[in-house]
Amino acid sequence: MGSENVLENAHDKQPLFSFGLISDVQYSDIPDGRSFLGVPRYYRHSILVLQRAVQNWNNHQKHKFVINFGDIVDGFCQKDKSFNTVKKVVDEFEKFNGKVYHLIGNHCLYNLPRSKLLPLLKIHSLEGHAYYDFSPVPKYRFVVLDGYDISAIGWPQDHPRTLEAMKFLKEKNPNEDKNSPFGLIGLERRFLMFNGGVGKEQMEWLNNVLKEATKLKQNVVVSCHLSLYPGASSKEALLWNYDEVMNLIHKYNCVKVCFSGHDHKGGYSIDSHGIHHRVLEAALECPPGTDAFGYVEAYDDRISLYGTDRMKSTDMYFDPKVKGICNH
Repeated sequence: MGSENVLENAHDKQPLFSFGLISDVQYSDIPDGRSFLGVPRYYRHSILVLQRAVQNWNNHQKHKFVINFGDIVDGFCQKDKSFNTVKKVVDEFEKFNGKVYHLIGNHCLYNLPRSKLLPLLKIHSLEGHAYYDFSPVPKYRFVVLDGYDISAIGWPQDHPRTLEAMKFLKEKNPNEDKNSPFGLIGLERRFLMFNGGVGKEQMEWLNNVLKEATKLKQNVVVSCHLSLYPGASSKEALLWNYDEVMNLIHKYNCVKVCFSGHDHKGGYSIDSHGIHHRVLEAALECPPGTDAFGYVEAYDDRISLYGTDRMKSTDMYFDPKVKGICNH
């Protein structure tokens, strides 16, 4: 039997489940602008992208849940309007006929402290942490990482995690503006204030989750606002200690795919252990009338992302011999 037939037969099978995804809506009721790299940003249009996404997901009538990969509103949002703006976007997500899982991003934290943000996003956690896991079917487990666990934003100014982050940035980034990568070389360019790190307790928690998932023979999908692999992302969009997180993940065989947002142009790569890394294209950078969202079908042996418009479709096979395909 030729390999084409094998793939065709694989595509005939029914998925175990499917779910919707979108990243970096970064809505704000302000005129269009540009990123620090000069890329156009459509702050008012992005909520329309989300509305079309929700409509699309509801039309499927089978998606088990939706994941929002963070940055729900933009940092330029007027601070006295932050709470209502976040609530407005959350309300659009709530129109999805099913469960919505949120990740936090840097723009969320520019707008609201964790104490106000997490209840709005229905992230129930102890001590303001935003990491958690869930299992939609016995065969799969989703791990949501909090990439701003150690961070100079979101925690109170005198919080140990803020102080740890500021000390770290002082050592790693000599610039007065800690969001400037000026003079930083290669992978050092990730040491910016709009990024963050995964702390010791979260690492221990992740280790325990992966241990349990291995025992249960589950396929694990890791989600983080920040990218975990340089091959799929700009260096400026990486988690501070992505290497530490990936070293832990590579001790296990259960993790198959890592999804992230933050790096608006998107990206895709397979690492040395056969794990697929997919960075999602941002809703914020869709010119009026265009879209960037998608849905995923999950199987025993692969995950298939079906992207709309600016979000690329990607087939991710768990067998390293069958490489993933990113369709442009």
